Amino acid sequence: MQLPKPRGPLSAGLCTDLLGGSSISATTTAAADALLAEVTDPLTDDDLQLSLAICYELHYRGFDGVADSWEWDPELLRLRALLEQRHTAALRELTGALTVTDEPVDQQLAALIAADDGPSLSRYLAKSGTVEEWREYLTLRSVYHLKEGDPHTFAIPRLSGRAKAAMVEIQADEYGGGSAERMHSQLFAGMMRDLGLDTGYGALWDDAPAVAFTSVNTMSLFGLHRGLRGACLGHLAAVEMTSSEPSRRYSSGLRRLGFDEGTSVFYDEHVEADAVHEQIAAVDMCGSLVAEDPSLTADVLFGAQCSLALDGLTAVHLLGAWESGRSALRQEPALAA
Repeated sequence: MQLPKPRGPLSAGLCTDLLGGSSISATTTAAADALLAEVTDPLTDDDLQLSLAICYELHYRGFDGVADSWEWDPELLRLRALLEQRHTAALRELTGALTVTDEPVDQQLAALIAADDGPSLSRYLAKSGTVEEWREYLTLRSVYHLKEGDPHTFAIPRLSGRAKAAMVEIQADEYGGGSAERMHSQLFAGMMRDLGLDTGYGALWDDAPAVAFTSVNTMSLFGLHRGLRGACLGHLAAVEMTSSEPSRRYSSGLRRLGFDEGTSVFYDEHVEADAVHEQIAAVDMCGSLVAEDPSLTADVLFGAQCSLALDGLTAVHLLGAWESGRSALRQEPALAA
């Protein structure tokens, strides 16, 4: 895993510090202050989102040439906290006010999903997506799917009882039920390979637009903060409750282009697994969590709404680019040798 190419003064300073410094430099701190003072749309700002992704990646696999000690460096964590505050405020603005009712939380989650009117990326790719558009979509999604499961898994130690057991049940399937070749991240890599993309972990970061990092950064934010465990579970529940039918459409789109089940297995797996996970996530996981602590209901709904809203943000970015005849990536995707 290599450090990505910087996208502005903050990510440039951060990469320089991580590779050759012993602490966050005054130059990097000044760049962060300037960015936070000037940024108008934090969720789509390349420099902010890439910098936050770099900070979070230290908790995953790290980077070649970067000391492991950076993971818990106090100055880096202080800088990350400033970025998180702006990111979280932007998420609150994006989702708007959420109404909590006395209904069971699974019904409130279902109502949120039913009210979502974002554009459908899966319908477009099923009916009209070209191979090149599929490559761009997979490039963007690789930022998450090559670590699928990991951001949400951070929340498991923060839970107890049935909520914890339900989350473990869901996550076990994400990791292939103990079979390395069946891990969802490996199935996704196989699909990328079939479409001629580099499957190396983080290899396509330089091609991915800001919204690719916004989605994963939100998951990392929720998973790494105990105070946001409710949002983490709500986010995961929304993913599980909304992915079965779109996965069926994605699989159909790949077959339309001539790919067989060897390529579409990633989506075929989600059609079946997420149909089962839906009730486990909404009732057993989120329902048990709020039964134990009703004050977390609002956080659960916030996490779910973030999942829906960021999916919409991604769809708008991709479809808007394709409809105007331009690439949705920052540059041409790197192809496998």
